[in-house]
Amino acid sequence: METKELVKTAKTTQKIQLVKGDFTPSEASDVVTALIDQKINFHKIQRLQLWEGNHKCETDQLDGRIKELEEEKRMAKEYIDAARSGGQRLKINGILEITVSE
Repeated sequence: METKELVKTAKTTQKIQLVKGDFTPSEASDVVTALIDQKINFHKIQRLQLWEGNHKCETDQLDGRIKELEEEKRMAKEYIDAARSGGQRLKINGILEITVSE
């Protein structure tokens, strides 16, 4: 009788469909703003936790990411406002891709 070893392959990428659909400018604004605001709040909480542990800690990287996200939110608002003024709807396809970091 021959024994065969089964090799278990790990899934290296996971994709999650967060948002998919056709939206009015108001709906699109709500969705995009909520997602970006949630990520900004995540970084603000991280920054606060670092500060609680060490009041002299450097938070430049988190501060920079928060500013980047605020700028992305501003640009998204301009884009959505342009679609609103043109009477257009917006299609959003938001896929979250997770991979194993080595």
